[in-house]
Amino acid sequence: MKLRSDMTINGQTYAKGTDVPWSKVYPFFLLHMLIFGGSGFFMAYGTSHPPVPFLYLHGGFAIAIYTVFYLVMFGRDEVKWMFINAGLGLLGIYAQIGWLLSLFGKKIGDYPFYIHVIPFLYYMLYTFLLRHAILDITQSREDTEKRKLVENLYVAISAAVYVFLFWLERR
Repeated sequence: MKLRSDMTINGQTYAKGTDVPWSKVYPFFLLHMLIFGGSGFFMAYGTSHPPVPFLYLHGGFAIAIYTVFYLVMFGRDEVKWMFINAGLGLLGIYAQIGWLLSLFGKKIGDYPFYIHVIPFLYYMLYTFLLRHAILDITQSREDTEKRKLVENLYVAISAAVYVFLFWLERR
């Protein structure tokens, strides 16, 4: 992955434009975000959840920090497209959050819309990171033909998963 800004990882500074091995970035961020996103999910949807302002403060702070890291790692244009694609991907997010809630005997409609904001944003950040990890792990970021194939497979597999989970939750 080519850094869009200077970044320090484990005490080592990498200059803007440096190619950093995916193994130095993605395992940490994927696990870290899974933990924080999971906590945001359980705080929003748990049987005993904190007040909504705390949920927004806790989740909003973490999401803002992740967004800054994304700007450093991926650049402004990629982050802009993350938000554009998130708007387009609400059906997928809705389907997967609905499916996850169904595992706990709950429905997405059991909660007011404003409760979904933090879990939706975590989901958006996580899938953005996952896409970039796949591009770097498959070494397709700089290879136009390979990138097109990997991105098409990513979209097709994601859409199939969304439809399946939407169907599964509706059964």
